[in-house]
Amino acid sequence: MHVKRDAWGRALLLLSILGCALVSAPSPCAAAEEMAVIVHPSTPVENLSTAEMRKIFLGERQYWNSDMPVVLIVRAPVAPERAIVLNRIYKMTESQFKQYWIARIFRAEAPSTPKVVYSNETVNELVSAIPGAISLVRAKDIGSGVKVVRIDGALPGEDAYPLR
Repeated sequence: MHVKRDAWGRALLLLSILGCALVSAPSPCAAAEEMAVIVHPSTPVENLSTAEMRKIFLGERQYWNSDMPVVLIVRAPVAPERAIVLNRIYKMTESQFKQYWIARIFRAEAPSTPKVVYSNETVNELVSAIPGAISLVRAKDIGSGVKVVRIDGALPGEDAYPLR
């Protein structure tokens, strides 16, 4: 009986240590890399305020100008970039995000939900191919053929850049 108690005690100690390690581990967003807002090169924007960027991602601003609609491209729910978009831009959970877009479509406030893609390569390909496209990628994954947008006057890598 004494042996079983010692084994049980060691198991509980190990579980409590592991639990503390898991609780104190940084969240995926805390350890996230710097992100970049990218658009198609012909998109008439160089700089957005954080508020303007949020309106675009929320679908509240649907046109860059009278001839060019905004085309939102977001990563799939399994991607770390998706969590960053939800936390820092939308300020929503995954379920809130889905309900938000369902409601916008139902009320005819948006023609469609954002386009969902499964890789940063696809994000870059679509943004470089679709006039008016906008998305968010890790700064290290910025592809050729896209334009990086300043946010609040700063680019990725600068101290004032808000998407760190």
